[in-house]
Amino acid sequence: HVHLVESGGGLVRPGGSLSLSCADSRWPSRFSSMSWYRQIPGQAREFGARITESGGSTNYADSVTGRFTIYRDNGKNAVRLQMNSLKPEETAMYYCRASSADAEDYWGPGTQVTVSP
Repeated sequence: HVHLVESGGGLVRPGGSLSLSCADSRWPSRFSSMSWYRQIPGQAREFGARITESGGSTNYADSVTGRFTIYRDNGKNAVRLQMNSLKPEETAMYYCRASSADAEDYWGPGTQVTVSP
């Protein structure tokens, strides 16, 4: 049973930073990659960043490149997303997605990020 746990969301001022975490006891052995997405109410869920199980490959959406960093925290069986220079339009629910080698996907319940003065 996969049980992704996201944490680290909250309220931050524009230009500020937050660090999100997505943990599962089976990471990294159970999954081939983990990703972060976000969703604004009324809009489609959009991709943010992805990291492979080995940590050797990462990729980012153009909108976050240079400001967000995804990395492994193996000591805690987690993947973290460091978000810097946050903008008000990035207020959204942030979701973790874990993907297995046989194309199974699992989603966490999400963590709310609010960027506001």
